[in-house]
Amino acid sequence: MPRSGRQAHDQRGHSTMIRATRILMGMPVTVEIVDEAPPGLIDDVFTYFEAVDARFSLFKPDSEISALNQGRLTVSDLSTDMLKVLAIAARTKHETHGYFEIRRPDGRLDPSGIVKGWAIGNAAKLIEAAGVLNFFVDAGGDIQSRGMNAQGDDWTIGIRNPFNEQEIIKAVVPRGRGIATSGTYVRGPHIYDPHRPTLQITDIVSLTVIGSDVLEADRFATAAFAMGKAGLYFIEELPCLEGYVVDSKGIATQTSGFRAFVS
Repeated sequence: MPRSGRQAHDQRGHSTMIRATRILMGMPVTVEIVDEAPPGLIDDVFTYFEAVDARFSLFKPDSEISALNQGRLTVSDLSTDMLKVLAIAARTKHETHGYFEIRRPDGRLDPSGIVKGWAIGNAAKLIEAAGVLNFFVDAGGDIQSRGMNAQGDDWTIGIRNPFNEQEIIKAVVPRGRGIATSGTYVRGPHIYDPHRPTLQITDIVSLTVIGSDVLEADRFATAAFAMGKAGLYFIEELPCLEGYVVDSKGIATQTSGFRAFVS
């Protein structure tokens, strides 16, 4: 399994920072822990992501979601984690007027629009439970950070230019909040409007949401993107959420409170 990592030490030789990246759930997952941490904590975090992938991957024929879609499991057979995710999905569908929908046009259940944020949030709780105050977890560009970075500054997150992934077009300081981006510039048109499933979303290419935590950011970013340009106005009306959208012409628009997080 591809992986990378680095660790810094203080003058006494104690661990002061460790950062590692592995490819999990089909994307790079990076964890950086600034404080001294129990041995093996980062491995425990990656093991957790592996377990999430084993349960929720649509590409693994032996995953729980595959078994559910194939009719080999019924609701009464489902794990506690699967029931939690399905419940969050149902609540999000209600809160977004049906724009968040995990049932695909082909009838399969696909909770990927919520699983990543849910998993990152749980990984953050795992790290916090070990007594770590300063860290971040990044899975495919969705991020939960806490405390300060290794330089003692606020974590700064870059929003990529959807037309040039090597370019950062906005730097934000979430200050403990979660951040998630939905778009078509990496995976193509995989997000659709459940009310008009045959029409591709072409008026926007990227929508970033800052929420109270990464799960809130992730689930509302997915739903708002499905709304197209109207999604930013939806985010504007929700408490504790701010958004930043890039349209198909490269024009960026942000919610009124987003500027408070700009670095």
